[in-house]
This record gives sequence, C-alpha cells and structure tokens, in this order.
Amino acid sequence: LYENSAIMVLDKPAGLLSVPGKGVELHDSLLTRIRWQYPEAETAHRLDMATSGLIVVALTKEAERQLKAQFQQRSPQKRYIALVEGELPTEKGVIDLPLICDWPNRPKQMVSFSEGREAITHYHRLELLTYQEAPLTRVALSPITGRSHQLRVHLQAIGHPILGDRFYGSAWGRRVASRLYLHADYLSFIDPMSQKRLAFRSPTPF
Repeated sequence: LYENSAIMVLDKPAGLLSVPGKGVELHDSLLTRIRWQYPEAETAHRLDMATSGLIVVALTKEAERQLKAQFQQRSPQKRYIALVEGELPTEKGVIDLPLICDWPNRPKQMVSFSEGREAITHYHRLELLTYQEAPLTRVALSPITGRSHQLRVHLQAIGHPILGDRFYGSAWGRRVASRLYLHADYLSFIDPMSQKRLAFRSPTPF
C-alpha cells in the first residue's frame, strides 16, 4: 500500500505467515518475500497467519529500531474488525484479562490471573447479524496491549469467539466459516523518515 526508503506498509492476506516459522514447510511468509528485494527487512509487529490486514515492515535497521520502540511504547493506533458468535450485549466495553501461553497446547494462549501478562482490549459493537438463524456481531477491536492471540482469546473468554477460529471457536463456527473472520483495518504510526504520523485503512473483506 505504501513504501519509502525506510518502511513498507502491506495488506497481508489470511493464510500467509508474517514471519517464517520452523521447518521448510513454514518458510514462506510476508517477510521472506520482502527479503528477496530488501535483505535487511524486519517486522516491527506481527499478525496471526489466519488474520488479514495492515502490517508495517522496516526496511532498514534504524527504521526497525524506531518502529519497535513505538510498539513497545504503545503509540501506534490499531483497529481490527471481527465477526463473532452470539450477540454482544453492550455497545462498548473493555476486556481486561491477563494472558499466558498454554504450554501443553501451544501456540494456544489462555487467561491466567496468577501468572498472565496484562492484556487490554477495547471493543465497539458495529452491527448485529444472523446466519443460519444464529446471531452474530460485527465488532471493532482496539488492542491496547499486543499479546499473542489477544483478541481471539479475549473474545472467547467473554463468550463470543471469532467466527472460523480453529483454536478458540466453536465447532459450528469452524464449520460455517472459510477463514478466521478477523481483519486489521486501520494502522497509524510515526514514519521513521519524516517523523510525521501516517495512517492507513484496508477494506474489510467479509
């Protein structure tokens, strides 16, 4: 979507890894493809393989340093759109549930009040829908923290898993959906080159 000498902003499709995994079969990724042309490229943040949407990649070491510092300080603004099972009862809310890796079942994560790291998600109900006579909710999600699988676990924890989530969704939700219905539709951050705030949007494909 955008490129200068320091960064590249891309619209990642669902089903493509952000970074390569372990094993030859997991080598293909967004970052692997970018490194064909920019060997020093590095991600400043990631999207789950099943999640689509906006991601920024640093093309230089200095851009990487600046972007990672921004994400550590939580200054970028991120929004996701999801389609979740059930009817969210409130228009707006905050999910504040600490998360930790579920080691016996990794890469799954889980809520842990004794050992989990802080994880906070703001949500805004956008639309109530019905599919096969089952209620669904289209919701906007703004994560304050950036824990692995945060949005997926948080929504499952309040009883509204994301449609098509093979880790945290219901059997019905996995059966009727062709993908995880989670899309990063808005991303804003400070450009390492100009030091001006950039903002990008990506149409939600569902």
